[in-house]
Amino acid sequence: MRRLRELTGQKRCCAALLCAALLASVLVIGCNGGAKTSGFNGVTAGMGSLPRLSDAKTRSVSPENLTGEKGKGGMATEGTGKNAARELGRGWKVSPSVGIKAGTTFLMADIEGPGVIQHIWMTPTGDNRMNILRIYWDGEEEPSVECPAGDFFACGMGQYTKISSLAVCVNPKSGFNCYWAMPFRKQCRITMTNIADKDMTLYYQVDYTLTDVPRDMAYLHAQFRRVNPLPDKMDYTIVESIKGKGQYVGTYMIWGSNSPGWWGEGEIKFFMDGDAKFPTICGTGTEDYFCGSYGFDNPQGGGYLEFNTAYTGMPQVIMGDQPRFGLYRWHIADPIRFDKDLRVTMQALGWQSEGRYLPLKDDLSSVAFWYQTEPHASFPKLPDREALENK
Repeated sequence: MRRLRELTGQKRCCAALLCAALLASVLVIGCNGGAKTSGFNGVTAGMGSLPRLSDAKTRSVSPENLTGEKGKGGMATEGTGKNAARELGRGWKVSPSVGIKAGTTFLMADIEGPGVIQHIWMTPTGDNRMNILRIYWDGEEEPSVECPAGDFFACGMGQYTKISSLAVCVNPKSGFNCYWAMPFRKQCRITMTNIADKDMTLYYQVDYTLTDVPRDMAYLHAQFRRVNPLPDKMDYTIVESIKGKGQYVGTYMIWGSNSPGWWGEGEIKFFMDGDAKFPTICGTGTEDYFCGSYGFDNPQGGGYLEFNTAYTGMPQVIMGDQPRFGLYRWHIADPIRFDKDLRVTMQALGWQSEGRYLPLKDDLSSVAFWYQTEPHASFPKLPDREALENK
């Protein structure tokens, strides 16, 4: 009997030791290897996810590391800063920027995936309507992003204006910053084409992470359009012929008023998943879509009041013979989801006598931002240099 009690006690002791060992293992894994057990891949970053560890690898492409390879930054012996660094030598800002000759295209980045671009910064010189940004995903021949650099960064009127939003920030003197998450699975290729008649200088940095991309993450697309003047009684097309499953996430517009008076009564319309004559979503006015009201009037008087917020803004107003207005609306908290297809239009309406709407023939340009599965429909041909100019 005594022997049985001893054996039972030994078993209990062994069981206790085993439980303690298992608990210690769980604690060690939880403290030191949480990233592996949690499955967090580092694709999206925010205040809530910053403490979480992952196996994602942070990389960056710039003129000081054109490939983004590990341990290959700051090695240049030739570059735009060579003369300034002549007494310091290699490693001392020898290649901080690149020159792009008139009429040529520069390959900014060629990255093998899978991964996600998390931030782009650049300072293109010259008229940023003449600097054409293109981004290609996974070896595609046609770009998924194609628009003038200034318009992509919500600053397309050739003059600096401060943009303070979640998706885009423009900081003094010409610091363009983009925070749209851009996943890719095989390859990301970014180019800049200088269509001006003068050479340009480009400082830039593309920050990205190499990591697994979830199956449900789609590809960013951005498409530029311009019509001047808008034909009589015709809605302006922001984007059309989107085919596939995705979500619309943003609009940037430059509204050039070709006639005196108020211009913002027109409705935005989202035609989705087979909508024909009538849309599923119909707004109540241009200033309403951009989340303002009553003509963007300054309550203290004096005309228009510019504004910047996280999701919406009218950061730029240029008055003159043809008043021009820069506006953005990011659908970050309220993406427009579609399953098969999408078309987005905007009316141009003002007022005439006796309280009647007046169809306008204004100068309208826009960039539509959306995520979708690939392949995407071909973009319309980008306007030529003369048609792009802000006049």
